[in-house]
Amino acid sequence: MADDDLPVVSFGSLMTEGTSLSRRGQHDKALGCFNDALKLRAGDKHCLITRSRCFLRLGDTENSLKDAEASLQIDSTFYEGLYQKAEALYAMGDFEFALVFYHRGRRLRPDLHKFQLGINKAEEAIINCIGNPSSVKLESKEELCFVSRQAELQSKNNKQKQQNKTKDQKDQKQTKKQSPKTEQELLGQLYADKAYLEKLLKDEDLMQSSTRQGVKVMELVLGGISYLQQRRDFWQQQKPMYARLHERRALRQRRARDRRQKPSDIARAIAKDMEDIELMLARGSAEESCRKAERLLKKIQAWSEDEVPNKNELIGNLHSCIGDAQLAMGQMEAALHSHKMDLDCARQNTLTDAVSRALDNIGHVYARTGKFQQAINTWEEKIPLAQSSLEKAWLFHEIGRCYLELDKAEVAQDYGQKSLQSAEEEGDVEWQLHATVLVAQAQVKLKDYRAAILNFERALEKARLVPSESAQNGIIAALDSVSKSFIAELNKGHEDGMNPSREDRLFSSESIKTTTENVEEEEKGN
Repeated sequence: MADDDLPVVSFGSLMTEGTSLSRRGQHDKALGCFNDALKLRAGDKHCLITRSRCFLRLGDTENSLKDAEASLQIDSTFYEGLYQKAEALYAMGDFEFALVFYHRGRRLRPDLHKFQLGINKAEEAIINCIGNPSSVKLESKEELCFVSRQAELQSKNNKQKQQNKTKDQKDQKQTKKQSPKTEQELLGQLYADKAYLEKLLKDEDLMQSSTRQGVKVMELVLGGISYLQQRRDFWQQQKPMYARLHERRALRQRRARDRRQKPSDIARAIAKDMEDIELMLARGSAEESCRKAERLLKKIQAWSEDEVPNKNELIGNLHSCIGDAQLAMGQMEAALHSHKMDLDCARQNTLTDAVSRALDNIGHVYARTGKFQQAINTWEEKIPLAQSSLEKAWLFHEIGRCYLELDKAEVAQDYGQKSLQSAEEEGDVEWQLHATVLVAQAQVKLKDYRAAILNFERALEKARLVPSESAQNGIIAALDSVSKSFIAELNKGHEDGMNPSREDRLFSSESIKTTTENVEEEEKGN
């Protein structure tokens, strides 16, 4: 065969083949396609992220993280890069840093549900690692059920703590020298955990006992305290402001220094403050996050365009941060005002992404306060700005939910179908599940029970793929309810002398009961 007859291998064909192989679970082969694609187009951020996902599925978290970070070096606002970096960090066990990047991604794309899911699982992982003393129940001195998995794992892997008890007690004394107020600010809600563990150390009988697995209670308690000390040191590095005395004097000095700063120094300082604002909100300190954002907003407003080239963009972003914090505090009217300020700023400066963000947040506030028509109007204005099929899937779903709340089932069904189509284009099973449930719920209101049953059954299959036990239970309950409604309708038609169609006979009461019973039996088996 002549060289001219050889098939042409393009970047697009390699990406398509790699993605297809990855979806079939052939990640090793897919990796080769992505490697070849990057040789043709080095530094392509989309290819880097696709390869990062492939590395993660193969368990290579380090290379997955490298690719994610490489995509962010090309485009620091690349939301897929932020999400993939958070996923890689989460897989590596760096839950705190993963949480920061999940929140950073949600700030850029609040419409993407996966960032909120990431926030939830990272927060849950942090809590699971540290434990919660409020749920402690000591049934005997031989059983200590309050110690977190992290503390137990650390104690098993580090037997020297038991042999070097004197050193650990010395560390405890050094810890007490630190200001309790500063330590409480650093640890937040975890301060009570540490105080509880330190109190347990005074119970000598308990400290000499062992768990059923043969692990010394003292070893577990010291392991838990050591872990909390590491968390304290971590947050102290992230928040050096807590270690500063004379805060007011330092603030005055910082303001004077700001006037002498170079634009690059100001940009770095602002970026650090923005990270702090996001981190405070991520840790549940909405009020503190709001105050810091308001202070930074006043500072930026006082600066000139020469000092801060992206001044208008930052002002809008801070209005958005303040609105998010106010929403978290339940201040709905104030949150709506802040997000509208963000929208005005974005429109005045022709910032398309910021307009999309503000419309999304305004729609959220309207929906949360039960103003569904206003939410619909706002989100429909955002539709032309949607940048991906996944974003459209979410947007159509939320609009459809609002129409369903307004008892406009036909329109809700149409938007549910649009959401499902977009989710299928993206290949996102979770949003296919949400969209299918929405369509089925709309069909129930329209009394199209046969179609609703079919869609609930499709949704049940998708819920098992996600997997989501709560979604499966909800769908099974809905299936039972709609099946009963369909049986009642068939019986009523028979009493009125109406003969059901052949399709309706196939969905007779016996077949529906059989379907429901099979679903329930399978659920019990699982």
